Formats: sequence, C-alpha cells, structure tokens
Amino acid sequence: MKAVVPASERVFRLYQSHCVSPTLDTLFNLLNAIHSLNDKLGKEKLGGFFDIQEFIALKALRNLFHHQEELVNELRIIPVQDLPPITTDLLYLCLVPTSLVEEAISTIPSKYRTDEEIVIKSVLGWYGEVVNINPCIFNFIVKAFEYLESNGVELSGGEYLDFAGSYEFETENGHPHYITGLINCHAGNVQEVLQKAFVSVT
Repeated sequence: MKAVVPASERVFRLYQSHCVSPTLDTLFNLLNAIHSLNDKLGKEKLGGFFDIQEFIALKALRNLFHHQEELVNELRIIPVQDLPPITTDLLYLCLVPTSLVEEAISTIPSKYRTDEEIVIKSVLGWYGEVVNINPCIFNFIVKAFEYLESNGVELSGGEYLDFAGSYEFETENGHPHYITGLINCHAGNVQEVLQKAFVSVT
C-alpha cells in the first residue's frame, strides 16, 4: 500500500491541474500517472482498472503517445467559451484526430473486444474527424475514486479531499456522479463546428 497512496494522490493532483489549466503536458502527465497507478495496484494485489472501459481507452491512447511522442502535438485543448454557442458538461474540450484514436484502439488486446466491436468506443465522444476524450477522463477519475474507496485505500491529499467532497455533495443532493459528455450546438452541425475549431488552433 505504501506505493499506492502517493501514486493515487498524484493522479488526483494532476487531474485537478488538468481541470483548472489544461495543457498537453497536464494531459500526458495525467495519462502517465494513471498508467503508473494501475501498475502499482497490481503489484500490491489490489487488482487494477482493467474492468473500467474508460481506463482501457486512456491506456491505449497513452501507449500510442508514449511510443510516438510527436503525436501528442496532434491534440487540441480548447476552452468551450472560445467556440460558437454550444452546451456540454465540461469547460474544456480535448480533441484528438479520429484516425489516432482508431490507431490506438487497434492495439487493444482481443480480450477487451466484444463481437468484433471495441467495448470502450462508447466512452469516447465521436464527432466526425475528431474525438473528445475529456468526458472519458472525467468519468474514469470518478470510477478510480470509487475503486480506491472500495478497496480501502486511505488518501489525504488536498486534491483528493476536494474531489471526495464534491462526490459526497453529489450523493447528498441526488446529482449524478458521471457525465454524458454530449455536445449540443446552436450554430449548425456539431461535427463541423468542432472540426473548424480543431483546424483554427493548428
């Protein structure tokens, strides 16, 4: 447990940074921290995140970026306020070219495939030529929090306690812990808006 606690607190610390002021560095550091925490859970005989669809998706993306670092530059993090009027769950979009997501998914072992379909596709936001992965990150963190709680991992980091407080508030007030990640747009087709946004910050 000695290695799991600091690794867990690091995930929540990096997640908060990614929420407050996201950059490509905060994203890649968070993906690496999630990957490392899963390894440490296995070594401590606490299982791991392989039953969480969001983790499979994020691990595949992390592995692709880790082995081909230059691909990280293909990502775009865009504040929702910078786009035409749209409604969505989070303040930022994290857009990845669909081709890269498909490439990452193709590397996932067959045991995580169902009837020749990749189960984890459903946890990502697909919009034509781009995919929004931020809702997947958010929902994974919720599931990681629940997993650590259910396995008796006691954490005390400030960022973790902030998250735990928000989770408790949602529970007490009947709010859902997960988000849909859906994007609605009043300025035409959502796919066109996101593709234009992606290109405009290239």
